Amino acid sequence: MIALLVAPMTVFAQKFGHVNTQAIVQSLPEFIKGNGEIESQAKIYENDLQTMQQEIQKQAAAYDQAAATMSATQKEAKEKELMELQQKLQQTYQDNQQALQKMQQEKLQPILTKVQNAIQNVGKAGGYVYIMDIAAGVPYISETLSKDVTAEVKAEINKLK
Repeated sequence: MIALLVAPMTVFAQKFGHVNTQAIVQSLPEFIKGNGEIESQAKIYENDLQTMQQEIQKQAAAYDQAAATMSATQKEAKEKELMELQQKLQQTYQDNQQALQKMQQEKLQPILTKVQNAIQNVGKAGGYVYIMDIAAGVPYISETLSKDVTAEVKAEINKLK
């Protein structure tokens, strides 16, 4: 009688797994390298913007000192020039942010695809119904009913290289 009750449960037993993709991605050499390149480029952009800002401040200070001796036309021309420089600074900032976002996407997408493929391979090979990503904010995972497959996914990624 007990065998008849237990048999259906084992037939329908489902395997669940969980993984921390954020930890995996951040540990990958290609992520570390790509992140370093992005940070390096961001620093270059930041330095360029600081140089532009200093030039604007320098010209604004010179204008403030000379404004009393300038004609109305000269004042207007200088104010227009300063406004154009400020607009150029703002446009450069926006362009830099877009370039960094594009660079980040280009560097990160192949890594995320590789991790996703590794998760799928582990899921198929292990016969898992679901593998949930705890980095996505799953509020609770039963450690007894769900297996942490992070190490298996890392091993699978090494096979995919």
